[in-house]
Amino acid sequence: MFSKSRINEPGPKQGEGETNTDATATRAAAPTAKSAVPDYAAQAAKPKAAVSVLSTDLTITGNLKTTGDIQIEGTVEGDIRAHLLTVGETATIRGEVIADDVVVNGRVIGRVRGLKVRLTSTAKVEGDIIHKTIAIESGAHFEGSVQRADDPLNNGSKAPMPAAPAAPAAPATSAATSAATAARKADNGS
Repeated sequence: MFSKSRINEPGPKQGEGETNTDATATRAAAPTAKSAVPDYAAQAAKPKAAVSVLSTDLTITGNLKTTGDIQIEGTVEGDIRAHLLTVGETATIRGEVIADDVVVNGRVIGRVRGLKVRLTSTAKVEGDIIHKTIAIESGAHFEGSVQRADDPLNNGSKAPMPAAPAAPAAPATSAATSAATAARKADNGS
């Protein structure tokens, strides 16, 4: 369940192969220098984390965000952002999905945004797909629109925001004009 951390592993011995007294001084100074300056190169060389799996008996209400890979087998009611997202055959997602790579085997109700999107033969998607590349296998169920974008991960969230306030304003103006026109007709006819 837990992996062994590289932090506690002994590193190469300082001054190995040196026979003079400077090697002893280097060894004595090494712990002080190591604690003062962290070793970022060792941290950057960490192996890739394992895929996070949400099992079939798990229901999550809320958003998920990871820079790694995630496999959903249960139910998620919320948005998901990941590097690689695999929606299992038993999974149901109600919300927006954003990932570099999206593989849908189960059900997604909401928008799907990804650089590479793949709908397998068991996929059921109800919502729009914004992608750079897409593959839809025979037998996949899809209701919505498909839109190609060079940068689908960022375009989708910015576009609807300005359009949303403008849409309600137009009907309100039309309703106000209609009400004023009706009031004038009532005054003229009385």
